[in-house]
Amino acid sequence: MSNKLPNELVRRLSADKSFDTEAFVTIHETTQKSNAIRINPAKQADITHLKAEKQVPWCKEGYYLSERPIYTLDPLFHAGCYYVQEASSMFLTHAIHELGLHHSPKKALDLCAAPGGKSTLLNASLHPESLLVANEIIKSRVTILADNLMKWGNPNVVVTNNDPSAFNRLPGYFDLMVVDAPCSGSGMFRKDSTAIDEWSDANVKLCSERQRRILAASIASLKTNGYLFYSTCSYSTEENEDIVDWLIAEFDMISVPLKIKDEWQIAETTSAKYQARSFRFYPHKIEGEGFFFAVLQKRKIQDTFSMKRIKSEKSDVPQHILQKWLQTDNELFAFSHQENIHVIPNRYELDLRALRNVLYLRNAGIQIGKVAGRELVPSHDLALSNYILAEIPFLELDLEDALNFLRKEVLPVELNTTGQVGWILIKYKGMNLGWIKTMSNRINNYYPKEIRIVNL
Repeated sequence: MSNKLPNELVRRLSADKSFDTEAFVTIHETTQKSNAIRINPAKQADITHLKAEKQVPWCKEGYYLSERPIYTLDPLFHAGCYYVQEASSMFLTHAIHELGLHHSPKKALDLCAAPGGKSTLLNASLHPESLLVANEIIKSRVTILADNLMKWGNPNVVVTNNDPSAFNRLPGYFDLMVVDAPCSGSGMFRKDSTAIDEWSDANVKLCSERQRRILAASIASLKTNGYLFYSTCSYSTEENEDIVDWLIAEFDMISVPLKIKDEWQIAETTSAKYQARSFRFYPHKIEGEGFFFAVLQKRKIQDTFSMKRIKSEKSDVPQHILQKWLQTDNELFAFSHQENIHVIPNRYELDLRALRNVLYLRNAGIQIGKVAGRELVPSHDLALSNYILAEIPFLELDLEDALNFLRKEVLPVELNTTGQVGWILIKYKGMNLGWIKTMSNRINNYYPKEIRIVNL
């Protein structure tokens, strides 16, 4: 394994006379790396222990940390109070606000969404009544995407596992489409030195071809005048500005400029053919990793998906179950999915039915649990939901006991100082972590086995 940057990549970057090659090479030789998190605005937690000392300039919820903690040993991380994300990637929230996309409900698609950084950002930054479809092409990665959105706690999300071509069955459906495309990864050389050995001209060409296939297969799902956010973590023009020019030529799109502040030190570029404006993040100029970002708007007159045949149906979920566990004044529609009860905002009931007809849904809304007899066995998703009823009994734990809970260890019955029996929420610093079920002589730990803390 070598930490030496590929000569061909450096040569191409150096062709721009304004590019500081020496600073770029030097920053890759240092061990200093930025650490950043983005807080969940729906879960106002005390994160002073993280030493979040400086705000990310283009994202008000983003913070740089003075040192990298062991996130796995922080219960607030498991509670979904924040997401660990590269500061460069948080630029999407600036684009959303610059374009005013947060002022009214939108339908958004995050096409290549795992592990979920941009999806949770979209979910937090768009209007709260928006609908987000978060898709992951690779089946093995969709679970982590669903888990991260579950921890984020909002019901206006559908997680799908589909090939990009499936979305062309929803023509003109989305107002916003985000494609953080699979790429050659040169922007992540500092984070992953193995990527240096894997980089080659041939791989750049292969990635460029794959990016075009992904975009061509799904672009019809974006409505006329809808916005496309295209990004990569590559420095190669073939994967960045050349793709933007291709989109403009092939799909009647226009480049959309964004205002940025000079002190942010983001490099603004123009493409060779259409002088389309894009943004490059270089680690020797900004506190973050390599990133490319462009905004395009679709001008082509696009046929639109017809909702006329989609009919509303009465929910078969007993209302008393919802009232016992959820803030039902938030107008949620309950439905069954893979033997579980889920809820989604009423306004998207028909959209849910339409999506079910054409896509494979990995998750939809908030899964609240299974009905056994007349009662609900609550799910972990419900515990981390932002819509859970505030009056549900809970037990507040200190750090040591909270970590034992997250390890799915047996908890001593003495912890239940109130003597409550039945389903009880576990909290840490006021934030929900999951369920226990208490009895007179024992506590059953219901933290999901598949996400428990191991080996720490």
